[in-house]
Amino acid sequence: MPELFCPCLLKGSASVRLFHSVWILGTVLFLLLVVSSRLLHVNTDNETHHEEAEKKALVKDPVLTHVASSGDQSGKKVDDGYKGVAATEEVASSSSSSSSNFEIWDARVGCKEYRKKHQGELGLGFSHNDTVNPSLQQPDAVECGKLRQQHVSILVKKWTWIPETLNNMYSCGCGLTCLWTNTEVLADHPDAHFFETHYPPLKRVWGEPLRAFLELEAIPHRSGSEDLFVSYHASSSVQVTYAGASFHVVRNYYVSPVKQTEALVYWSSSRCVDERQKIASSFLSLLPHHSFGKCLNNVGGQDKIFDMYPKCKDGIGAGNAWSQSLHCAMSHYKFALAIENTKTESYITEKLYYPLDVGTVPIYFGAPNVLDFVPPHSIIDGSKFQTLQELADYVRKVGADPVLYAEYHAWRRCGVMGHYGHTRAVSLDSLPCRLCAAVSQLGGKDAPASG
Repeated sequence: MPELFCPCLLKGSASVRLFHSVWILGTVLFLLLVVSSRLLHVNTDNETHHEEAEKKALVKDPVLTHVASSGDQSGKKVDDGYKGVAATEEVASSSSSSSSNFEIWDARVGCKEYRKKHQGELGLGFSHNDTVNPSLQQPDAVECGKLRQQHVSILVKKWTWIPETLNNMYSCGCGLTCLWTNTEVLADHPDAHFFETHYPPLKRVWGEPLRAFLELEAIPHRSGSEDLFVSYHASSSVQVTYAGASFHVVRNYYVSPVKQTEALVYWSSSRCVDERQKIASSFLSLLPHHSFGKCLNNVGGQDKIFDMYPKCKDGIGAGNAWSQSLHCAMSHYKFALAIENTKTESYITEKLYYPLDVGTVPIYFGAPNVLDFVPPHSIIDGSKFQTLQELADYVRKVGADPVLYAEYHAWRRCGVMGHYGHTRAVSLDSLPCRLCAAVSQLGGKDAPASG
């Protein structure tokens, strides 16, 4: 029978023997594949079983459930004595995802209740008779009937911090048009000259441009020869706040969807002012934090931003300088420490507004009237606490409670700007139109001689 079935096998043909060997090898490989597939299926079933068991355990144990949702799988107990990032214990926190926090907040509070609670701050107007907020000028303070020119051109002189992106032709209220530029090619006969880093001419005769002078330092000093004084204070001819987009056009615009779980507080400073250093050093020693910049750096250098958060050097606005990535890095933290160089009325800088821009809660030390400038329940005012330890305990409590933490972001989610809407309305973004209106009211080059 074998000979009838395959007589060539008995003859020892080399080609046939090779075919036979390949057929046997293929059969063995097929059997191995079947066995491996079966083993993998069994292993997957076991893993699924273990995952289901873990889920059931988490449901039964609310502590483990909280730890899992925050991204901390260590299950370690909160250590109230945690001192800085070198500590070994993990800090209990609410979910690292902002969306998860809001889901809980929506279920327990919601925008309807939040808006009801802050009803008095929903319709803060900008009418001329509005005396609700004496810390801010009215954005439309100049009445239409008092304008003496329908078009005003302002020429920026010398170097200034104001970005060139502000250069433009603006259509303002009352039919006024405004040209803001730093080149004489576009404004050969300007109605006003704008100075910041250089003082204006001491004297001005009739027919020459008016002189506007900007001073944004904590103690504003007038030049003594300006016709219009621009500063952060409401007592100026024209007020300009640090809020708005024009103060930080060169930046990375990425915002992290999750928050750090091992560090609660972000801090960055490269100007090591004694008083600010003292507050920062004492407060940060009480909480887990990451400190960038030159002062109190604990992350291994300023450029560590890019190692820790690679996305901070990608995308629109990204740059190689760490200072251009502060917004991006800050967005990874629940809180940001913001300490002004000088504590004085209405002096509120980008240190406060940057965190608000990227969804981080500012812990603020600075202007005593800061609440006149910010959204309702959006910042933690450090001056309201008796001790730094009391402040640190509160920050830890808020960071660990998804509802308390989400409440600090509800203004943005529910559209309740309060005083912040007013603050933005008199920011650098709107300076061209407001200064042009003031120049128009004075008559531009036709204004009486001065100086």
